[in-house]
Amino acid sequence: MATTESQPLAPVTGLNDIRICDKCSHVRVKTLLPKLQKLDPEASIRVGCKSYCGPCGKRAFVFVNGRYITAPTEDEAVEKVRPYIKARK
Repeated sequence: MATTESQPLAPVTGLNDIRICDKCSHVRVKTLLPKLQKLDPEASIRVGCKSYCGPCGKRAFVFVNGRYITAPTEDEAVEKVRPYIKARK
């Protein structure tokens, strides 16, 4: 379930910590969120400004498990995120 950064942060219970910016001009939360949820339905996904405005203004990005993943488009960013999603046992 996605949360906003302005809400109090609950303990991360998912294996994967994914964060996206709702101010980024290269992604749409409405389309990106379902794609990320499909990669890991139990992931902790937080939505809110990441204060990463320089690169965010030029490329799509996703913050996953401590790494900033960037790409020219939203779909390419999702593909680049795949290797960093931790598998469930």
